[in-house]
Amino acid sequence: MLNEDEVRRYQRQIKIFGEGAQEKLKSAHVAVIGVGGLGSTVSIFLTVAGVGRLTIVDSDRVALSDLNRQILYTTEDIGEEKVFRAALKLRKMNPNVHITPINEKIDKDNVYAIIRNADMVIDCLDNWKSRLILNKACIEENKILIHGGIKGLSGQVIVIIPRKTPCLNCIARKIEEEEEIPVLGTTASIIGSIQATEAIKLITGYGKPVIGKIIIYDGYYMELEHVGVTRRPDCEVCGGYEE
Repeated sequence: MLNEDEVRRYQRQIKIFGEGAQEKLKSAHVAVIGVGGLGSTVSIFLTVAGVGRLTIVDSDRVALSDLNRQILYTTEDIGEEKVFRAALKLRKMNPNVHITPINEKIDKDNVYAIIRNADMVIDCLDNWKSRLILNKACIEENKILIHGGIKGLSGQVIVIIPRKTPCLNCIARKIEEEEEIPVLGTTASIIGSIQATEAIKLITGYGKPVIGKIIIYDGYYMELEHVGVTRRPDCEVCGGYEE
């Protein structure tokens, strides 16, 4: 049940989807993997929306070059560990949300323990090696995964529902890594906002999530399109699972 503070705090969105949906948000546990450009926006909006429990995962420290897009941090945070600074600020934004910071880099050994108790996982990572590790774990643990990626003025979002939709490995097996990805700060916030919106829709049951399609954003021409994708029967990660 929502307390009086929560009813007042969330009254504008309760007008959209009702108290029952807000209670679903309060009961949800979301893991945000990466608290950089995408993760800053995602974690802020899930926190202020009233997701009951948020696990945030990152192993980096704040750098000066982060500050054009990682809106959770300020100049005073340079050199500090991201997850702890992020947790401190998120708790101030909404003390009703339980924030768990994990100062680790995702790998094959720790990923399962990190996501196992979450209802949903959001990929806010900045490299494909870690993303594919996370993708595999989510398929095996049957966790919904919302992937986001950005570069320059463009980005993409895909909602991955294990056993039903294509996984990340189906569509992104041979992407080459870049050491330092160029990005405009607004791109990170737009893609992160889309990820958070899809997460809220899936948790509350309100609206129609984009399933089986990639959302592609082009900020240069200010275009947004959906591109259909299908599962690969020979996918090494999800090909062996039935719907």
